Amino acid sequence: MVGSESEKTAKTEGRPWRWVITGAVIALIVALTTASINTPKISLFGLPCSCPQRYSGMVEDCCCDYETVDRLNEEVLYPSLQDLVKTPFFRYFKVKLGCDCPFWPDDGMCFLRDCSVCECPESEFPKAFRTPFYRGLSSDDLQCQEGKPQAAVDRTLDSKAFRGWTETDNPWTNDDETDNAEMTYVNLQLNPERYTGYSGPSARRIWDAIYSENCPKYPSEELCQEERVLYKLISGLHSSISIHIADAYLLDKSKNLWGRNTTLMYDRVLRYPDRVRNLYFTYLFVLRAVMKAADYLEQAEYDTGNPTEDLKAHSLMRQLLYNSKLQAACPLPFDEAKLWKGQRGPELKQKIQEQFRNISALMDCVGCEKCRLWGKLQVLGLGTALKILFSDDGWDHLGQTLQLQRNEVIALMNLLNRLSESVKLVHEMGPEVEMITEGQISPPTASSRLWQRMLSLFKS
Repeated sequence: MVGSESEKTAKTEGRPWRWVITGAVIALIVALTTASINTPKISLFGLPCSCPQRYSGMVEDCCCDYETVDRLNEEVLYPSLQDLVKTPFFRYFKVKLGCDCPFWPDDGMCFLRDCSVCECPESEFPKAFRTPFYRGLSSDDLQCQEGKPQAAVDRTLDSKAFRGWTETDNPWTNDDETDNAEMTYVNLQLNPERYTGYSGPSARRIWDAIYSENCPKYPSEELCQEERVLYKLISGLHSSISIHIADAYLLDKSKNLWGRNTTLMYDRVLRYPDRVRNLYFTYLFVLRAVMKAADYLEQAEYDTGNPTEDLKAHSLMRQLLYNSKLQAACPLPFDEAKLWKGQRGPELKQKIQEQFRNISALMDCVGCEKCRLWGKLQVLGLGTALKILFSDDGWDHLGQTLQLQRNEVIALMNLLNRLSESVKLVHEMGPEVEMITEGQISPPTASSRLWQRMLSLFKS
């Protein structure tokens, strides 16, 4: 009985301390919960948790927030664009692949199989493709003679296949879009942007020249807003290209096994928050150009001689341009009206336009044919967005004054689709890639160690 009474007394005396401990634990939980917002990979017990979205709030220099962009991309833009770029009008791109590099001696094209753009002999094409107006352009994919559909090329189209479009040059890009000499038509669906094995000094020299000579990243206080926009556009495009390479990577050459290289995606993009932010910025910038040109794009003729597919392309374009969700949630993705102000405006615009033209010319220095194809297409798409947003005419009624060439529209919409795919991959794969790359258990932080000590004290 004496021992029992002593135990009761000890327990009674210990209760105040337990209340103190309980209060401390509650306060600690609140503090750790707040801290977990900034450190999403750490749970209360120092173990990996279900990572919340890292990027929130407004996209820098834009008029939409990350959550809205991800939602609209998932529900509206991504599915519409995926269908649109598969239509005959948007899958054939006219490109000049044989130009010499204007800045340094040509290294020669890459001879890896996956670098090349396979040219199928005309004899292998169906009659409808050798004579496009016999029944119009087929909606089915072509097959290359080597059995590699990802490398096939169609050279059989001519300007008659795309009626109602003006021949106009883009002042933001280096290639003369009105010059049809040595141009070839490429089926983009059969030449996907993916890993080709092109790397090393030749590839690094391209990006070094782009960043160091044409859009260097200075401290933000040394950059005006227009220069910052150019840097972010190129950085965002670079991020998107890297994401597509990592998503379609040759994992095992001996087995021709392709798949997602999560480590590469993390190392090149996801570990750098500014690269992800610039990707979102570039996506919204290009989306704004498409929305601003809505009247023009709606009235354009998407004519390839295949009425069913052409009607589908026009319908998909209208659905995208005038989607009620997009109009309500993000009516102005980017506000271009705030640029080119002040006395330096015209001079600054000319300078940045020249820098972008140099970047466009650098695409002829890419030593991989398939990389050159996608580089030219996406730079032309970005140049078309710049042309739409920063036209000298100051037009309000786009259908009356804006003039776009067919190839510019094809490049613009395919670029928007590639950016949409990259944003979707970052949103879906980002947390998973980071957890896989950094390990399943994160090292315990000071706060997690304190929690464990407090918990053990409470149980004692």
